Amino acid sequence: MRTFEILNDSHLYQLKQWINSRYSSEDVSQDNKDSVIKTVQWIVNTVKKNGDSAIAEFTSRFDGVSLTPEEFEIPKQEIIKSFNALDPKILKIIETSAQNIRYFHSKYLRNSWEETLEDGTIIGQKITPIEKAGVYVPGGKAFYPSSVLMNVIPAQVAGVKEIIMVSPPSYNGTIHPVVLATAHLAGVTRIFRIGGAQSIAGLAYGTEHIPAVDKITGPGNIYVAMAKALVREIVDIDCEAGPSEVLVIADKNANPDFVTSELLAQAEHDENACSVLLTTQSDKDIIFEVDKKLHQFLENLKRKDIIEKSLNNYGAYIIARDWDEVIEITNYFAPEHLNIQTEFPRKIEDKIKNAGAIMLGSMTPVAVGDYIAGPNHILPTGRRARFSSPLTVEDFRKVSNYIFYSQSRLLSQANDIISFAEIEGLTAHAFSVEIRTGNRRDTRYE
Repeated sequence: MRTFEILNDSHLYQLKQWINSRYSSEDVSQDNKDSVIKTVQWIVNTVKKNGDSAIAEFTSRFDGVSLTPEEFEIPKQEIIKSFNALDPKILKIIETSAQNIRYFHSKYLRNSWEETLEDGTIIGQKITPIEKAGVYVPGGKAFYPSSVLMNVIPAQVAGVKEIIMVSPPSYNGTIHPVVLATAHLAGVTRIFRIGGAQSIAGLAYGTEHIPAVDKITGPGNIYVAMAKALVREIVDIDCEAGPSEVLVIADKNANPDFVTSELLAQAEHDENACSVLLTTQSDKDIIFEVDKKLHQFLENLKRKDIIEKSLNNYGAYIIARDWDEVIEITNYFAPEHLNIQTEFPRKIEDKIKNAGAIMLGSMTPVAVGDYIAGPNHILPTGRRARFSSPLTVEDFRKVSNYIFYSQSRLLSQANDIISFAEIEGLTAHAFSVEIRTGNRRDTRYE
């Protein structure tokens, strides 16, 4: 863990440079990134050209599983079997999480609206769901039922008719039964045992056996992320996801055990995760207490090696001059997760503009947002919280504006419309109004 003690504006500038360098230097070198781009372009183009046969070939090559195109999709009876066999205790946990996520996301729903003006003109907005959504769920050795819930339930609440899930198969060609059961509970329409860049290309372009979708969401490795970026011209995608991150704001009243647990929890994601503790000069003793606890707790954690690498690579203690500077640094950092463990957390939260998810108080670990509270855990990373939002129902809906103009309104505004069109040199636009109203202009704007 490095330490930044801000004593002057030059130190603050250096901190911001470190923050920027973290997000400009990706988790792979430029040479490796170029290699990944080249590989993913080849995979995407091959799937676009050869469809199912290409996906079967890449699944065999990268996952070590031989499947015919007819075997891509998991039969409905296999999904139901997994659901029925699920441990009742696990099922109850997943049902509770799903219920909370569904409740929270139902609060997002906006309604279409329409207004009729005095002269009979009608203006309005029509809000409709996209027709098909594709959800990528990481698989292989690991399995993430929480990713299923967080991607699928917002789409379902939005009214998406078809939700297509893809997930890479394990060595024996299956998807973990807990993931299958969770997908069934959440309302997935169809499930395909394919993964990697080839599955993203399949969802984007469609094949004989895999339907093309309108939007693709869900986390994945760099190959999946790159494939999503390459197909975004023909299909919408969710926000680009980078390494996980947490910024913990703590004062002298914070429990060092709780603060330490948040840094460790984020660091165990991978060696590129970022865990930062931010405090002030008058509260900096919390750093010394936390640093002792880090080494103490670390010895008993399963992912000790990953956590150590993560904290060495991207862990930091930041000591600001005052609380105003804490707010400035936080809004500049724009963290994926912001955990506020202070005496009056709502006072700080009120001044925060840039954060993906804000966890308030000592009894709100990031894990409650990851699993069960209800808000989505798919959040903007890499300072993207300055302009991006968590995944919501609105990501699966779209708006159409509509206008029904009355004759009297068109007549009353004809000259203004014609003049505006002429200012821009678009005489055919002007003509489309003139021919309806009989207005003829003797002059044209050059």
